[in-house]
Amino acid sequence: MLAAIPTAGLLGTTGQRIDVEVHVGPGLPGFSIVGLPDEACRESRDRVRAALLSTGIAWPNRRITVNLAPSGIRKTGIGIDVPLAVGLLVAAEELPVEAVRGMACIGELGLDGSLRAIPGVAPMVAELTRDDRLESVVVPASSAAEARVGAGAALIRPVTHLRELIEALRGEAPWPLVDEPKPGGDPRHLPDLADVRGQPWARQALEVAAAGGHHLLLSGPPGAGKTMLAERLAGLLPPLDDRRAIEATMIHSAAGVALPPGGLVRYPPFRAPHHTSTAVAIVGGGTQNLRPGELSLAHGGVLFLDELGEFSTPVIDALRQPLEDLEVRVSRARSCAVMPADALVVAATNPCPCGGGRPGDCQCSEAGKARYLRRLSGPLLDRFDVRIAVGRTSADDLLSVDAGESSSVVRARVEGVRALAGERGWLNARIPPGELDELAPLTTPAREILYQELERGQLSGRGLHRVRRVARTIADLRGEFGMIDDDHVRLAVKLRVEVSAVTRLAA
Repeated sequence: MLAAIPTAGLLGTTGQRIDVEVHVGPGLPGFSIVGLPDEACRESRDRVRAALLSTGIAWPNRRITVNLAPSGIRKTGIGIDVPLAVGLLVAAEELPVEAVRGMACIGELGLDGSLRAIPGVAPMVAELTRDDRLESVVVPASSAAEARVGAGAALIRPVTHLRELIEALRGEAPWPLVDEPKPGGDPRHLPDLADVRGQPWARQALEVAAAGGHHLLLSGPPGAGKTMLAERLAGLLPPLDDRRAIEATMIHSAAGVALPPGGLVRYPPFRAPHHTSTAVAIVGGGTQNLRPGELSLAHGGVLFLDELGEFSTPVIDALRQPLEDLEVRVSRARSCAVMPADALVVAATNPCPCGGGRPGDCQCSEAGKARYLRRLSGPLLDRFDVRIAVGRTSADDLLSVDAGESSSVVRARVEGVRALAGERGWLNARIPPGELDELAPLTTPAREILYQELERGQLSGRGLHRVRRVARTIADLRGEFGMIDDDHVRLAVKLRVEVSAVTRLAA
């Protein structure tokens, strides 16, 4: 007898439908699995056999053939355990065919028959439920909240043990129920901007970056507060809208990152990978299993690259195209994946390898400084809209008991600018060049300043557009929603100094 149970695999951050076809017939007892399975899929036989025996069901002493369709796509992962077990029971006439009609299954089986969670349940369920004929999806109980994010109109059947699933399909017991957790407030407990003493220039740059979505580069000696500032950037961003929340949830689910209790990523994520991370870890990819990297995991939030000058050159250069396209395209011989990567990047770097030492006591030669800066390619630096020097905080500021504005106060202004950008149709940092004259019109004095910067070679064509976008954000924060004046442009240019100037000012 033949049975077919739908399930799904994972490719990047999207699901990939797989039909697990099981045939049980006469012949020498044996088991074979075809359809380009990887080693984890082939090992499903032993897990399913042990789980069935633990449940009290004998392994069929017949010829068993399993096909993973479509056969031309390589199958990876361990999510076929449950559909294989159900398909085998149907094909062996242990379960009625009518009971599994319109049903899909996802999950790994333990040797004791327990259902275990696997990465990527949300995008897998989303892919399966694109089929209107599908009525329900069986998932591990621990993945129920995650599965509901992508379920649409389909019914989610959370199960903790194979025995429960078999009894429900036979009609011997009702389907088990799992309480749906209620989403609470922001669970991240982010540090507050009020903790920062002094640094008014850096605080203003942080607010501009958050309001307009502009990438930010902080350069300065150790202890100046670069990391402290960057860690507070995510707390200035508003909650994610529905579309961005679902995208972020799919990415986190595919990467196996723990999701909030409600299952949906509602707040901007903050990712801070170590400088020893590889290009695959930062951008995403892999050999057989294509997985999202840190840039995609920061989708809708902040990617913090601390000690930017310590990252390897290939890793830094790999960021150039994704920062422009807002997505990562990974191509391999057998597969291709496109993963969202619209993150606000904030990077921090020392002015030289020794970090500057004590004031005026740098240990590096000019040649050493030049080599250090050459690791930061010009095309990458050109993608940072805001580049500022962070100097050491004065003793008076450090010992002051007067706190600056809190994150909630600044976030209110940021939300106002972002709401205005939503009415225009573009985040300020994403305004197309062809619409700048309409959305960021220049006064004559402002145009003259930009002309002088272009003539001096201080701005490239890309830099010109980015300065205008930053100027738009500055004007919006001031409540000036019309023309871009010379004051706005002058400040935007000041926020976009060359990295050599940043190094010189910070040292």
